[in-house]
Amino acid sequence: MGIFVSRLLATLFGDKEARILVLGLDNAGKTTILYRLQVGEVVSTIPTIGFNVETVQYNNIKFQVWDLGGQTSIRPYWRCYYPNTQAIIYVVDSSDTERMSTAQDEFHAILQEEELKDSVILIYANKQDLPGALDAAAVSEALNLHTIKNRQWSIFKTSAIKGDGLFEGLDCVSL
Repeated sequence: MGIFVSRLLATLFGDKEARILVLGLDNAGKTTILYRLQVGEVVSTIPTIGFNVETVQYNNIKFQVWDLGGQTSIRPYWRCYYPNTQAIIYVVDSSDTERMSTAQDEFHAILQEEELKDSVILIYANKQDLPGALDAAAVSEALNLHTIKNRQWSIFKTSAIKGDGLFEGLDCVSL
């Protein structure tokens, strides 16, 4: 009887869970975004060596969010976290135009991974609050998003510091 009631409540109230990886180059704002989503405010962070994992509740969905370090030496280990991932949030520092080609290379490498072929892709064009930041259309062009034909993706202008665009992006993932 208890299992029946649990299933009924889950059906009525949408008790879903999803595993999300937050990826991107170092200093893109991944950890700031994670904690902004979880606690609703900016938390002082240091560069992530390894990973942070937190649960974010949004729209009756419990997201298990894995924030992986983005340093060059850590990126090869991202693939250890790919299994059972429903969504990727790829964070781009929109003001770091010098590393945009590196961001593109890493992003397209992720897209080639077999274990992520069914994952929804969400791109956060972060740091929109900084002078000289590329808008979402320019980031989209820099990442060659127009070449992605075989999967669902969305891009949002965000500012982790201000909280702009973060939850709008999660709406795409929570469908």
